[in-house]
Amino acid sequence: MFRIHVERVVGKDIDTVFEAIADHASYDRFPGVSRSVLIEEGKDEKNGTGALRVIGAGRLELTERITRFERPNRMHYRIENSSPFAVQHTKGEIVLTPEGEETRVTWISEGAVHVPLLGRIMDRMAERSFSKAFSSLLKSIEKL
Repeated sequence: MFRIHVERVVGKDIDTVFEAIADHASYDRFPGVSRSVLIEEGKDEKNGTGALRVIGAGRLELTERITRFERPNRMHYRIENSSPFAVQHTKGEIVLTPEGEETRVTWISEGAVHVPLLGRIMDRMAERSFSKAFSSLLKSIEKL
């Protein structure tokens, strides 16, 4: 089982940070993301609840559904499909809290990588690589 918890104060206002995180089709502007496509629009707004996105990073491809969308404070998502290995995703949560002119972002992702004999090793690798990727994404938002 992997558990990723990244918390960072971003030097931008909450609306700017939320918009950058919620703009699914533009994730490819962030380091390490090679592909980002909005497959289905959300129910109440384009990137909102129900939206389906595909995020690619090299050979890794994740299909994610937005399950909760509360502008500008919260977005939850679930990995529905992944390749080249299967991921059982139990939690994907991004919470934004204003701190003056800045924004505290708490990003949590939990689940398990299903690879026979290598699952635990892959979970640890996922924790390291996704923690690094989430941190890098949040650093990039400060430069927008």
